[in-house]
Amino acid sequence: MVQVIIKAFDILELVAQRNGQAISLTEISNELQLNQATTANIINTMVSREYLEHIGKKKGYKLGLSAYRLTNEVSYEQDLVNAASEAMETLTEKINETCLLGILRNYKRFILHNVNCNQDIQVQIRSERNVYETASGRLLVAYLTDKERERFLQYNGLPDKSMWEEASTVEGLVNELSKIRLSGIAMTNFAHTHLVGFAVPIHANGKVIAGLSVFLPEYRCTQVRSLEIIAALKETASNIEAMYQSK
Repeated sequence: MVQVIIKAFDILELVAQRNGQAISLTEISNELQLNQATTANIINTMVSREYLEHIGKKKGYKLGLSAYRLTNEVSYEQDLVNAASEAMETLTEKINETCLLGILRNYKRFILHNVNCNQDIQVQIRSERNVYETASGRLLVAYLTDKERERFLQYNGLPDKSMWEEASTVEGLVNELSKIRLSGIAMTNFAHTHLVGFAVPIHANGKVIAGLSVFLPEYRCTQVRSLEIIAALKETASNIEAMYQSK
């Protein structure tokens, strides 16, 4: 038998037994009686393949998205989805546009939940997308700490000018992200796709944990409509925050 594969499965099973609670590298190493350097190498590979997710240096690791996909398990960040789903249904019913609940995972924008509108023309949704080309992605990057943003840039680099010209330099990106934090909203409007996106933050315990966004075709997005959507997004985000923190 290939020992490194056995060790990887042992790590995966140990993390899964924590039922969503993070476990540190030291705990994993001690529990499985593995060399810490070997454990770190295996874990780094599992994180890169999204079977584990790094929560933070002190907190450690929990199961990642790929682990849930193996069994079509729907419980990934399920507490947040449960808190958001009803409010998102109400939002889509109110504005008749598709809304998305997005998070940053392994330096990508990932959709946790979406509610589709009943418009004849709808925006195509891809679960994982380049962070810079989505309103929720830009929003989530804006609320990273300086250290988190530095790691993010090491992985993703700066946006291409064709995608986000104002942020194509480090100085420009910092300036654009500052504007998003000050306004509490991120917007995208790409001429080549004729799509407009809006996103607002969802806070919990003093941090931004997700972005709530709406995408729609440009022809449906008048100035008055934009203001209506932004107001509805902010109201819905507040409702989700209240529901999430009450659980």
